[in-house]
Amino acid sequence: MLKNWVVMPTCLPTVRRRCHACASERFRPNGKFRVNAHHKLLDAWILVLCTACGDTAKLAVLERANVRSVRPELLDRMHGNDPDLAAELLQDPVVQRRNRIALDWDGAWRLDTGGSDHPLDREVVDVSVRFAARIPVRPVRLIADGCGLSRAEVERLLAEGKLVSAVRLSGRLSGDFGFMLKR
Repeated sequence: MLKNWVVMPTCLPTVRRRCHACASERFRPNGKFRVNAHHKLLDAWILVLCTACGDTAKLAVLERANVRSVRPELLDRMHGNDPDLAAELLQDPVVQRRNRIALDWDGAWRLDTGGSDHPLDREVVDVSVRFAARIPVRPVRLIADGCGLSRAEVERLLAEGKLVSAVRLSGRLSGDFGFMLKR
């Protein structure tokens, strides 16, 4: 029987970047934008707050972009401080590279297993895991949480060949994968 699990974000991730005021390494995005116009050129930033001192930092989204090159619906979403747009832009590799930031997803996601029936009740369980956002998570942790096992037990099942997958289950994944658990 195929089970579908979904890794879903619960809030915006913490931004890892050094604060110029207090040397803290964590910022909390609140989904707010600042848009500034210079005649026919636009600058846009996502505003983030330092978790230690509360100082505001700006993460560049647009720099000196021609007004006509920016889609009107994108500009409306920025003016409306759309938190979904902030989440999309924070996950954009170009924005991350431009601002030299990394995202910390600890405590900002949950695993939805889609039901209360325990997957270990059956002899063979086939599970498809889908990611609603690019959240880097250890598959062993997901399997342990979803099946109600310890991580050591999942590692043992993997070593015995009772847990199989087409992808490598060690390390971190942020893309969809599937696995089969044989009891």
